[in-house]
Amino acid sequence: MADPDVAAGALADSLLVREALRCRALGSQPDPLAGLRIDEAEVERLVAQLSGGDRKEGRASKDVERAVERSREAFHAALREDGLVSHIVGRAGLTPPEAEVLGLLAAVELDARRQRLLGYVQDDVTKTRPTLATLRRLFGDDGVLGVSPEGRLRRAALVRVDDASSWATKVVTLCEPVTWALVGDTSIDPDMPRDAFVQLAAVPQEGAAFVLVSGEDRTRRLQLAMEATVGDRFLVVPLPTSPEGWQAVIREATLGGLGVVLEVEEALTADARWWIELAEHLPFAISSRSELALEELPRRRWVERRAGAAEATDEEWGLVTSSSQDRHGHRLTAEQLRLVATALPGVGGDIDAAVRRLASGPLDRLARRIRPSRTWDDIILSPDRIVQLREVAVRYRHRDTVYADWGFPPFPSTGLVALFSGQSGTGKTLAAEIIAGDLGLDLYKLDLSSVVSKYIGETEKNLEKVFSAASAGNLVLFFDEADSLFGKRSEVTDARDRYANIEVSYLLQRLEAYDGLVVMATNFQKNIDDAFLRRIHVGIDFPMPEEPERRAIWQHAFPPGAPTKDLDWDFLARQFKLAGGNIKGAALHSAFLAAEAGSPITMEMVMLALKREFQKLGRLRTSAEFDRYTDFVNSTP
Repeated sequence: MADPDVAAGALADSLLVREALRCRALGSQPDPLAGLRIDEAEVERLVAQLSGGDRKEGRASKDVERAVERSREAFHAALREDGLVSHIVGRAGLTPPEAEVLGLLAAVELDARRQRLLGYVQDDVTKTRPTLATLRRLFGDDGVLGVSPEGRLRRAALVRVDDASSWATKVVTLCEPVTWALVGDTSIDPDMPRDAFVQLAAVPQEGAAFVLVSGEDRTRRLQLAMEATVGDRFLVVPLPTSPEGWQAVIREATLGGLGVVLEVEEALTADARWWIELAEHLPFAISSRSELALEELPRRRWVERRAGAAEATDEEWGLVTSSSQDRHGHRLTAEQLRLVATALPGVGGDIDAAVRRLASGPLDRLARRIRPSRTWDDIILSPDRIVQLREVAVRYRHRDTVYADWGFPPFPSTGLVALFSGQSGTGKTLAAEIIAGDLGLDLYKLDLSSVVSKYIGETEKNLEKVFSAASAGNLVLFFDEADSLFGKRSEVTDARDRYANIEVSYLLQRLEAYDGLVVMATNFQKNIDDAFLRRIHVGIDFPMPEEPERRAIWQHAFPPGAPTKDLDWDFLARQFKLAGGNIKGAALHSAFLAAEAGSPITMEMVMLALKREFQKLGRLRTSAEFDRYTDFVNSTP
């Protein structure tokens, strides 16, 4: 069985020997530059080596021509056998002369003797690779056109042509990654976009040569792209941003016999259209979230497909976990499940931790993560409100049963939106944390300073990042001071009003499409836009606590390990009509006063702490409230 690589070397040798003998007969030789002179003896030695030692055949022109023809026939016969050169020729669709040019360039690149003889042939010892004029002499116009700007060798990004000289003296070089591939190196091309990877098709089949695939989920798009495009292995790559990047993609696909899946974030660029049209020998698929505009598409026959449902199937879950039942209520898309699978080893196989890790990176920059630590025992509310809060967790926990199993229609999504309204300190944030803990989820409290921007359109972009990241993980999204974002739309009197209304409208649409749990807290429910209120599934009012609740809050505010002395719970609950947050603040301040004094926490210390709490609230102290402690509080700075 003939080796195409060996046959290419033999063809190159015969061609170079013939050309060297012609030059020698004409008496041309390079100038003797700084010891680089190639003398007659060296030429005779090189000719003898490259002609297989038969110098007589090398001297007879007819014999030399016959040797060229024999090596040419052997080369083309070898291309029918298995080998990298023959694979490249077939994949790039090279004509016989173009294949011979490729064989010569490869042989010259791998042998310094051939490079030395080329210097003699080209009458310039510095030109150790062939020029366009030399290729034209050796292969005629059909061969040299293969390295023209749109020639097949250039379309496949296999060769490089020096642009720094006149046409005849332009040097043609085999691209370095091709040479490395010829010697067995499979390193990634340094010009390749960094996120590129090779993917095997699940079920290789005959498909189209150019496919457009759109859909919400990246994994689903890739699956469909590889099903619908001809080929069994694909180079998946983001849209290159430089000519070198494009050449690396085309070259890698040609060398490896790969189809190309281009992942497009927005529009298809003019460069992308040009390269897809140029590299017509490669199958292409374009994966994009939305359908591309017709005017953006390359001039190639295409078929279009829409990716199906994004949610991961039971079979896909079974490949990641021991059973599809181990999903722990998580509802992930196929792409999210793929990312979770990569995270599982790093979190010890904990599926819940892997899902939390999925969302934490993007969200941590825009929201504050609260890992729930409080339970239902930590909140003091009236019994009916506790029941309402528990129903929020119930609705979220059983949504699959109601919507999927029983067939209730979700309007407009399976998400759940709860509104907690009431004064500061009445337990809204605490309630959100407890619900998240009851569901085994993390709570992300939105940081308005990171989201709201004075620049037009930036707030919407930041909110989109929040919702997209939250969709990637099973979590509770908490909007504190919701009236700041969900406020009522106003009459448009200037551009600022118009853009403020656009923000509210965007939030309405995004909230409708979100499938997770959203808790909004506000001190001013009347400031919330009516359209938002219509989208609330559960609304709970957090009133100021009554005396029985205040007494329980005071008792709960002091941990069992805190040293207390003669604290009058009834007096505290009866006299001070405060929210739970203020009560806890006063209790904490009194603890520090006691720690400084080195004594138990006394009523006097609690009174001083309440004085500071009143000052913080800007509230006047009255003797009716402080009663028998009024003189003590007033006399203490």
